[in-house]
Amino acid sequence: MVELFIQSLAIIGIYATLWFSLSLYFRRNDIADIAWGGGYLVLILWFLMTRPTSAVAGVIYLLVAFWAIRLAIHIGWRLRGKPEDFRYRQWREEWGPHFYLRSFLQVYILQGLLLVIIAMPLMIAAHAGMMAIGWMTWVGIFGWVAGFLFQAVADRQLTRFVKHRQSKEEVLDTGLWRYSRHPNYFGEIVMWWSIFIMVFPLPGGWIGVVSPLMITWLLVFVSGVPMLEKRYADHPGYQAYRKKTSKLVPWWPTNG
Repeated sequence: MVELFIQSLAIIGIYATLWFSLSLYFRRNDIADIAWGGGYLVLILWFLMTRPTSAVAGVIYLLVAFWAIRLAIHIGWRLRGKPEDFRYRQWREEWGPHFYLRSFLQVYILQGLLLVIIAMPLMIAAHAGMMAIGWMTWVGIFGWVAGFLFQAVADRQLTRFVKHRQSKEEVLDTGLWRYSRHPNYFGEIVMWWSIFIMVFPLPGGWIGVVSPLMITWLLVFVSGVPMLEKRYADHPGYQAYRKKTSKLVPWWPTNG
């Protein structure tokens, strides 16, 4: 298992370096968001080529690959024809003369390290050998499908809203966004907890808990929710929406 982890680090390190090179060519760091999904695909292909694939591993690979492809396409389409994402533009200004070194280390290499940690369930499944599908596999599949649909529908609703809104003062507060300010992040968190449920019965499966814990921490406390909430801190419409709508877990809006 340690050997598989080291191999994954090396592969994703090379992968991250290639994407950093592309960022220099295109002069935009937000392509790192597209690279995020692709990294899981690279690991899955490596495991398929080098390890026997059990039924449980095959299911997990398929689900993660499906998510990764959809996410990469969605983000790539969203970035098409637009300037660099506000988060990366802000770092470009803040980092000044150290921009290239910090981009390489803090955007691409750090993201690669986090990716490998979150991909731990994939390694557990690859290392486990031939394991049959059990009832926890089905529980995980059901939870994953629910989370995936939640994320995909929320992303679709947001894309349509941005395309058709009349002004930037409008706030999306319909559909899934009526019940959560970040339903897409909620869906992704549910997906990774579901993947953990699937690998838990496997040898060493309990180690896989680092994956959903990491993605939950990142989205809720670091790069997901906090950055977006900070961006709209001075937006009156969003602040009104914030008072009545659950931050992450879907719930009925209040009158606040």
